[in-house]
Amino acid sequence: MGDEPNPTLGDQVVAFIEERCVYGPGSLKGQPARLNSDQKFVLYRAYEVWPLGHPRAGKRVFNRCGMSVRKGSAKTELMAWVAFCELHSEAPVRFNGFESDGTLRQGRPVADPYIPLMANTKDQVEELAYGALMVICQEGPDADLFDVGLDRIIRLGYDGEADGKAVPIAGAPNARDGARTTFQGIDEPHRLYLPNHKAAIETMIANLPKRPLEDPWMLSCTTAGQPGQNSVAEDEYFEAEAISRNEVERPAFFFFHRQASDGYDMDQFDDRVLAITEASGPDVAEWSDIEGIASQWDRPKADKTYLERVWCNRWTQMAAQAFNVRKWDALTLVGEVIPPRSRVTIGFDGARMRDATALVVVDIDTGFAQLEGLWERPEDADDDWEVDESEVTQKVAELMKRFRVERMYCDPPHWNNTVGEWSVIYPDKVEEWWTNRTRPMVNAIGAFIEAIDTGRISHNGDPDLSRHIGNAGKKLTNLLDERGERLWILGKLHPTRKFDACMAAILAWQARMDVVSKPPEKKRGGRAARIR
Repeated sequence: MGDEPNPTLGDQVVAFIEERCVYGPGSLKGQPARLNSDQKFVLYRAYEVWPLGHPRAGKRVFNRCGMSVRKGSAKTELMAWVAFCELHSEAPVRFNGFESDGTLRQGRPVADPYIPLMANTKDQVEELAYGALMVICQEGPDADLFDVGLDRIIRLGYDGEADGKAVPIAGAPNARDGARTTFQGIDEPHRLYLPNHKAAIETMIANLPKRPLEDPWMLSCTTAGQPGQNSVAEDEYFEAEAISRNEVERPAFFFFHRQASDGYDMDQFDDRVLAITEASGPDVAEWSDIEGIASQWDRPKADKTYLERVWCNRWTQMAAQAFNVRKWDALTLVGEVIPPRSRVTIGFDGARMRDATALVVVDIDTGFAQLEGLWERPEDADDDWEVDESEVTQKVAELMKRFRVERMYCDPPHWNNTVGEWSVIYPDKVEEWWTNRTRPMVNAIGAFIEAIDTGRISHNGDPDLSRHIGNAGKKLTNLLDERGERLWILGKLHPTRKFDACMAAILAWQARMDVVSKPPEKKRGGRAARIR
């Protein structure tokens, strides 16, 4: 099994869609369906099954899948096409055995399908995936196989009787229907954030294992939502991030997300064009009016935060980020480490219980920054979770032994006694540096930005340090710069986004700046020599 790709029914499903589906409402209504490369990729992954010889051979690899793409990428169309296949009496959407060489046989249709399609309100369901599915069933080549209504689409059996159905819902399926789910679609889950919405989704997920012979699954299609709203889409995005960090032991969730990367200046038209193009992907960009979209930023009173979210598919707006992550990434020196016995400074920041605690080391001679310790509160931690003080203290001792530490700046809140003990053990090295002092913090951030802009700082690309750099946002102060603009310090972009390692890096850099700017001390004593 190793690195070999899993067998998939995706190729069969793709072929079926392009042979039997049409476009829903819109300019292409009724025309034959054509999938773009992103949609094909999602379908290939969504219909993967475990290979021959696996304990779960033939079972679905993912029982939940998500697709997150920018506005206007035909994601609702994809949802409707998948629902059509899951409802169709001839679609090859379920495992039907292996050939002798381990390849898949032609897939089979679902027996007695029940397909709830959920959105924020009933009207939105009918306007989105369910409405598209109605058109696909009515105007496609297989219209005689369905009985289409506003409140249900029935699959007709060979005897003309009902043999399964799809329904629009704006809440959880009722208890009777919930046990019958074979596929369920969640349309625009960034709009689902109320407690009853989230309870409905949990109920729907809990229903998935109830018909194991039909291997039920769920698909959600969305655009990035409002950060901090605690929507279903935001939950899925964070879950996918945790999977990418290998924090989930046996993931059963596949998530496809395409966005504009960090570092574009959205005040510049050319940068907006590049960002939207990147977020679109090659196929969608080819038929999109990218420049027309980019020009929307220039409208008076345009909601630029909204525009960046929906057209760049970004949960984090670039204007709100403290640092240019693209510039930071460009300073990566892969594989580099600070040699032992190097002259260094250290930054320490964190909270014992709420967020994270971090140690960052900077080489004084080269400006190379290195994350040396990170203790993060797990998302599912108990209320009494706390960073192990002994681990942090042991790490500090190890750094003091490995390097020639010139100075260590520590933000003392939550660690007052510990920092005090370190200052006794390592006199003339450990110093308190309070980050709640606005003017010194503004200056320290400015020095860090200048180091990034000029390339004076570098790093090894540690993903945790880079993540914390990207998580740091701007918190405006009442102080003004020479141009009359409000100065800012660091703040959270999102309640769950930690940036303590970023703060530790700033403190380590500030310590380095203070060391290199200090004139060398004159040596005392020594032998006198006559100079001729």
